[in-house]
Amino acid sequence: MSFIEIFILGFIQGVAEFLPISSSAHLIIFRDLFGIGAGMSHDMELTFDIALHFGTLLAIFVFFFKDFVKMISKGFTKGVKDDDGKILWFLVAATVPAAIVGVLFEDVIENVVRSKYVVIALALAVMGIIIFLADKYSKQTKDIKKMTLKDAVIIGCSQVFALIPGFSRSGTTIAAGRVLGLDRESAAKFSFFLSAPVVLGAVVLQLFKGSVISVIVANIGTFILGILVSFIIGILCIKYLLKYLQKHNFKIFMIYRVVLALVVLVYIFVK
Repeated sequence: MSFIEIFILGFIQGVAEFLPISSSAHLIIFRDLFGIGAGMSHDMELTFDIALHFGTLLAIFVFFFKDFVKMISKGFTKGVKDDDGKILWFLVAATVPAAIVGVLFEDVIENVVRSKYVVIALALAVMGIIIFLADKYSKQTKDIKKMTLKDAVIIGCSQVFALIPGFSRSGTTIAAGRVLGLDRESAAKFSFFLSAPVVLGAVVLQLFKGSVISVIVANIGTFILGILVSFIIGILCIKYLLKYLQKHNFKIFMIYRVVLALVVLVYIFVK
């Protein structure tokens, strides 16, 4: 891959991982349909995607470092009796559904769903509308510290749909949070917190597969650059999205998703 292609894919991951627009769908669309980085082998493609996700994982840990330290500290010393400690164990509970489904159906998702561009386009459009409606008709009745275990588990279950490219992990979890009454910023923050264990697990599992380590070693410069770009863009995206959601709704994301879905469908049928 050229420097420009690495930068574009890293930029896409950094933005789309946190905005409710589906990073996996964007990587597939730009690579498979628009030819950005199209020369990669299948092993390289999947490994590079994991590397880009690792970059956004670092962005989450760095941006929310103090929050994670507080959650872990209070979680193991005071448990659910403390507001911050409670969030740690809620994250553990919320991670289980997607982790189980991901392990059981990973091969089906990777080998079948990833190549179904019509399904991806429909997921983009449908989920865009759902996110907008969930936000529009939900009341902002509580912040993240007022969440219940039931809220966390429901949000975790919603994350299962995000395994299908186009649905968006942040989109499904934020929408679920809004339906449950979380304010926009709290729904987004819990979504970002929740992505950490899921992405970390995916990265670790991928490292133990086949030729992944040898692929990384043979393309170390490519991976470092991709991780760096997705990390920097991810940090900026988290910062400005949280500010944006303090005063704005999700209408712009719905419009973007629907337009992109139409572009993909037109491209498929014209080609």
